[in-house]
Amino acid sequence: MSSQPNLQVLFRREEIAATVERLAAEIRQDYQGRHPLLIGILKGSFIFMADLVRRLNFPLEVEFIRLSSYGRGRASSGKVKLVQGLRSEVKGRDVLVIEDIVDSGLTIAFLLDYLRKRKPASLKLCALADKPSCRQVPVAIDYLGFTVPDKFLVGYGLDRDEQFRYLPDISVVEVKAD
Repeated sequence: MSSQPNLQVLFRREEIAATVERLAAEIRQDYQGRHPLLIGILKGSFIFMADLVRRLNFPLEVEFIRLSSYGRGRASSGKVKLVQGLRSEVKGRDVLVIEDIVDSGLTIAFLLDYLRKRKPASLKLCALADKPSCRQVPVAIDYLGFTVPDKFLVGYGLDRDEQFRYLPDISVVEVKAD
């Protein structure tokens, strides 16, 4: 890279952990006695989903799907493609989608439509972060961690060109020229 990023912490790991616990408590209340299918959207949701699943105390199944709309850019291309589909049956299941961040809404709207066509018993969305100022299509988020500003975020699974996922805090990244 020809420029050095400037990272400013937006949410510290302790605040993230408390938020994940709050979301888990809401999900436990709604899904107790059921056996839901949790679908994580790769790659961004894997850390959030792992932490969330560890806080749930009921039988569940975990599945992953991989979609792409960003390529290597910083803004959505507007075209969503299925990179890795589902192996689990969705029909008649209680499905909970786990997403890292809802931005334009295009990717998650594509996925929710894809899943609805497979006739789940119920379909809900849990997102760690929501960036409503960037929304291009409406999206209902059933379980929401944070509402965030229109800034590029990294850390806790969120990346910039596949970098910074490992950071334990969520930070705003701004590129400064050398």
